[in-house]
Amino acid sequence: MEKDIISLIDEKYHLMSKSHKRIAEFIKVHYDQAVFMTAARIGENLGVSESTVVRFASGLGYHGYPDFQKTLAAWVKDKLNTVSKMDAKYGNSSQSELLLTILTGDMEKIRHTLEMLDAGAFEAAVNAIVEAQTVYIVGIRTCEPLAGFLAFYLNMIRGNVVLLRTTSVSEMFEQMLRIDEKDVLIGISFPRYSMRTLKAMEFANDRNARVIAITDSPHSPMNLYSSCNLFAKSEMVSIVDSLVAPLSLINALVVALCLKCPQQVKQNLQTLEETWNNYQVYLNDEINFIDQAPVLDYTLHRREESESGEEGS
Repeated sequence: MEKDIISLIDEKYHLMSKSHKRIAEFIKVHYDQAVFMTAARIGENLGVSESTVVRFASGLGYHGYPDFQKTLAAWVKDKLNTVSKMDAKYGNSSQSELLLTILTGDMEKIRHTLEMLDAGAFEAAVNAIVEAQTVYIVGIRTCEPLAGFLAFYLNMIRGNVVLLRTTSVSEMFEQMLRIDEKDVLIGISFPRYSMRTLKAMEFANDRNARVIAITDSPHSPMNLYSSCNLFAKSEMVSIVDSLVAPLSLINALVVALCLKCPQQVKQNLQTLEETWNNYQVYLNDEINFIDQAPVLDYTLHRREESESGEEGS
């Protein structure tokens, strides 16, 4: 299947000059503006010459900038028609048929992820996380829930876990200021790939930290700065990214880490349970099944016990 223009840019990104990388980054982030801009206008915005922009287009295999711009326009039009395509694909389906189609598709993505799985890379990732002094995790936009999920459970397993939360590259670098060769950065990104995540991975790599990529394919630009690549199938289902396979991969990573250091995990969970009990964290909002009867409200339960005692006296 012929690659779309953004996939082509991602594939050739690591071979580009610094100025061409700037053009690539601009087009990927601002494609809806770039499609209407001349080569001269793009060059003016980025501080490069018009001829540099033309050479960028030629380097991708297009016959000059107009050919590149025409292809970009077709890609943008196709992307903007996603909702229309969803209606054409699912519009006549019943709710049960829609459910079956989506769930079957997610099962297929997990199967495809199993086929892509590199056991050596998975084991290397587990070992790197166990040995790291600090683990940094970054996931932007739709990958943010995945990053948060992984950070939550890694914090249960081990200490020194930093979930990077930011709206700018500069803020991200501030949170990573002390990263070095003793640390690990886990970057999570799927199409459309996040340039902020890529920059964080580049910075970690420059500081000699171990970099782990959780992404969709060997062609992902996230692999440029990572020493360990974990692939999970993810693609657009209607207007929503399917994150089922990436989440399954992260689940496997968490379980493998638990098995790698069971005593530490057990001790951490016991400490956490004691803390919850000491500070009565879940007294009023936890359904606690005792003798098969759910206690829905601790205060009400205690009041009923007290009234029962008074009647008996």
